[in-house]
Amino acid sequence: MASRPARVYRVEVASAADRVLDALPHATRARIVRKMEALGLDPRPRGSKKLKGDDDFYRVRAGDFRIVYAVRDDVLVVLVVKIGNRRDVYR
Repeated sequence: MASRPARVYRVEVASAADRVLDALPHATRARIVRKMEALGLDPRPRGSKKLKGDDDFYRVRAGDFRIVYAVRDDVLVVLVVKIGNRRDVYR
């Protein structure tokens, strides 16, 4: 029997990130949505990076795009605050 994760996080998407997501081509959007859903099971997956200067913000790659998110362990929430191309997302 496979073990289930002890804690499952709820993934919420900020309105600004949701607007960016809606404007993307279907294939790109699908890849990003899969990556965001996976954050609910593991909010700090292999390959995620903690952003410098920000206590709670991380980023994870999804192709040429980056997903910037905050992890709230106390309430089991992952809040996606920004989605963008790797060259623009940190500005």
